Amino acid sequence: MQHKAGHFCGIAGVYSLDPINVPKQLFFPLFSIQHRGQESAGIAYRRGDETIVYKDLGMVSQVLSRYLDRDIQSHLGIGHVRYSTQGGNRIENAQPIHVRCNKGEIALAHNGSISNSSAIQKELFDDGSIFQTTSDSELILHLISRSRCASFHDALVETLQRIEGAFSLVLMHDDTMIAVRDPSGFRPLFIGHKDGMTVVGSESCALDILHITDYRELAPGELVRVDRDGMASETLPQKRPTRQCVFELIYFARPDSTIFATSVYGSRKRMGAELARADGTIGDVVLPVPDSGNTAALGYAEQAGIPFELGLTRNHYAGRSFILPTGAARRLAVQMKLHPIREVIDGKRVILVDDSLVRGTTARILVALIKEAGATEVHLRLSSPEIRWPCFFGIDIPTREELISNHMNAVEIARVIGADSVRFLSIEQLQRCLDEPQAYCFSCFSGRYPFAVPLTGARLEEPAPGVRAAAGGARR
Repeated sequence: MQHKAGHFCGIAGVYSLDPINVPKQLFFPLFSIQHRGQESAGIAYRRGDETIVYKDLGMVSQVLSRYLDRDIQSHLGIGHVRYSTQGGNRIENAQPIHVRCNKGEIALAHNGSISNSSAIQKELFDDGSIFQTTSDSELILHLISRSRCASFHDALVETLQRIEGAFSLVLMHDDTMIAVRDPSGFRPLFIGHKDGMTVVGSESCALDILHITDYRELAPGELVRVDRDGMASETLPQKRPTRQCVFELIYFARPDSTIFATSVYGSRKRMGAELARADGTIGDVVLPVPDSGNTAALGYAEQAGIPFELGLTRNHYAGRSFILPTGAARRLAVQMKLHPIREVIDGKRVILVDDSLVRGTTARILVALIKEAGATEVHLRLSSPEIRWPCFFGIDIPTREELISNHMNAVEIARVIGADSVRFLSIEQLQRCLDEPQAYCFSCFSGRYPFAVPLTGARLEEPAPGVRAAAGGARR
């Protein structure tokens, strides 16, 4: 069972003027962004005049390590790591998706979620389209192929104007690499250059691993094309206010990355410090829930003047969470991942810092474990506001029915999970931690979406004030 807001995906691309071992070069950026998706991994690369695709369920090290001891010369390839925000964890949904159509040979890797996918899919299905996956990414290829535009470029631009939501993309069209960031800029996307090689990646850490220092972030709505003639950039015709996903800074991105022109590490420290600044609770020790709570807890401890301790050990070999039918089994699953250090906790008033609270199940187990280790008090602090609304832009947030903050206030949550108190960062406090708060999306906290979303779907009970339901919105 999921107890965190789910990751989405990560993408990478490599273009080289001279032949290089492209599959091997793709391995390292994809490994660096493994945290963005652990369900499947894959690459597509050019070999002569054909495109080779290899993908499977599993981590990068499991699926793609076969390429580390091979010398496969190529000049172009793209890659993907996946967490299923739409469609299940099935092999047919692994990316890159590869097709041959009337616009040429295309491979696509997508990070994000198309918010009007239900309406587009219904239109295509009613018109006779045959779908090979349950992923919304496939819709992009259908729209390109069915476009009446004569050229691939024009068909792509037309398609990008039809889809809504979050779509950071990297594509191969024959011998050309294309990178696109949606007009709202929900997801980050970087491009860099070194020794005749151009690399695209979801985070700056994907380029750092290749020792690329000459890189920049694509602007919202930017489309970049790289081929033998060099690199060309243009801006998509549609205009939208920038709405970068604030959860990238709270939880998803790696702490050593810089995204949205902001240090992830620095942002999380500021969030922790802001929590402490408004908190009158006295504690003896600050403990993070590793690893996502580490940086915010450090900021909290420094601001509050309370010792910071790594009082929970994390087993990095436990793998992803899985469904267990009983409370005892779920407790064991948490213990397989996290276990308290008694000598750090015994007799102490503990400030426990995590990034967010979804259902509260894991928090309840952790609080019990910490108290069993001798804590006299446990105060849970969250470096994000209450999550109350689903995301339509690439984060797998459960239904409103499952979100604990939709049923209880902080006092009630504390009673249910056994904590002495629970406090969240408010939206206003979070905004104070950001250089340009107006450029971020807070809709999973506020329910105020930046544009129309399919509110008639089963994931939402009622529309947020001032937001209309998208025409044709259907149940997912």
